[in-house]
Amino acid sequence: MNRAKKRGGGGGGGRGSGPKGAKKGKRQPSFKEDPFFTNESKKRLKYDEDIRSDESSDEEDRNDAVLGSGDEEEEEAVEEIIEETPGEKKLRLTKEYLKRLGEHERKKKEDDDDDSDDDSEKEGERDSLVAKVLQQQQLQDSGRLRRSIASRVQKPEATDEFWILVKHRQSVTAVVLSEDDFRGFSASKDGTISHWDVDSGKREKYQWPSNEVLKSHGVKDPLGRATKHSKQMLALAVSSDGRYLASGGLDRHVHLWDTRTRQHVQAFPGHRGPVSCLTFRQGSSELFSGSYDRTIKIWNAEDRTYINTLYGHHGEVLSMDCLRKERLLTVGHDRSMMLFKVPEESRLVFRAPACSLECCSFISNDEFLSGSDDGSVELWTMLRKKPVCIVKNAHPVLTAHKDVVQKDGDRVPNGHIESYDCSSTYSWISSVTSCRGSDLAASGAGNGFVRLWSIESESNAIKPLHNLPVVGFVNSLAIAKSGGFLVAGVGKEPRLGRWGLIPTAQNGVAIHSLKLSSDTS
Repeated sequence: MNRAKKRGGGGGGGRGSGPKGAKKGKRQPSFKEDPFFTNESKKRLKYDEDIRSDESSDEEDRNDAVLGSGDEEEEEAVEEIIEETPGEKKLRLTKEYLKRLGEHERKKKEDDDDDSDDDSEKEGERDSLVAKVLQQQQLQDSGRLRRSIASRVQKPEATDEFWILVKHRQSVTAVVLSEDDFRGFSASKDGTISHWDVDSGKREKYQWPSNEVLKSHGVKDPLGRATKHSKQMLALAVSSDGRYLASGGLDRHVHLWDTRTRQHVQAFPGHRGPVSCLTFRQGSSELFSGSYDRTIKIWNAEDRTYINTLYGHHGEVLSMDCLRKERLLTVGHDRSMMLFKVPEESRLVFRAPACSLECCSFISNDEFLSGSDDGSVELWTMLRKKPVCIVKNAHPVLTAHKDVVQKDGDRVPNGHIESYDCSSTYSWISSVTSCRGSDLAASGAGNGFVRLWSIESESNAIKPLHNLPVVGFVNSLAIAKSGGFLVAGVGKEPRLGRWGLIPTAQNGVAIHSLKLSSDTS
């Protein structure tokens, strides 16, 4: 009985010293000690502030100014935190683009004629010019207006051939051209990155910095059993403004270079496998990288920051391409091609017919080209999940020319020969490309030819044009925007492995001029 009284007394003491329902042994916070719950403290503070304001008004004014500026900064920070929707971002970018375009047309008009005409008439002319430029660009971007270049490409003569512009010690894995087609960049398995002039062939190498500098730029220690980073390059990409060059390879990093100084500026870690493909979105500093780890990462070259990671492939990502829209085209070793709509965070999946896709390229926003390991070239559209046109045996291994040796002065016969064999790795389509905004495309393999194609959108067909002889594995291709020449990265070995070998090939960058007729009809 005494024990019960003691327990009851102890419990009553606990209930009396704290809020109702408090557990034994836990000290509850005293709300009476918190000035937030007391109305009297607010009155005292207000009274004290009035007294202090009478005594020292100057100090209060200064404090108010400081507090006011702080509030404004907080409001600006809150406004910056608010994220834009995809629609708002497109509207803002459209207004900025229209403003720049209008200023450009105004300056151009002022340079043409300095006569003092009516301002309203000048403004009307500028608006009409801007409207024409926008309409032309919109038609080209949508694919409804396409330059007819394929029909103007003349048949190469017996004296026309590829000639080596830049030599490398090992197989060239990537070639890219600048926006103006005056400069080119190439990378090879020996780890060298070259910057060369298209007309003169003058070459300048990019020098890798020391390990200490690389670590200060963001390079992480190698994973696994590797004791040092491999310099073997697999991919290159150059920004539209020509300021940044991105490279990737076996060291699992995306390296960023300044093309003006040819200096290494940043390294992006994050991939868990070799970086196999890179591309910049046209007109921006947005960079995409694909890797053997089956992921795609998005970076900002201007801010040198990581943005996002895209998932979807169940195999190694092998190739990618991007135009001006925020849409990314990728192919992987899982027999699929994917079109990522980045703002919407969605993707379209295209299935290949029982083959592994090796490379891809945009023709327009709604059409794209791909090459596979069974020697086929496929044409795709947004309206179908399967190819609308397939060219089988696109790069046959010619039995009559298997042992062709390309030396100075030697010529490889040009033309189509019916005897072929597509069972070997030499007929794998290792690269495809297209001339932007036109109907001209090209593909390369290891069979001794680069083939030119005409893309016919109305009939959804791919028609062969001409064969350009070259000895070696064509690991990368690029066509000038004018259609005047074609650049190929050639090597003795394939880009992603060593399962083939052509000892007679020359490792380097080969260029071939394309003669266009004056008929534009």
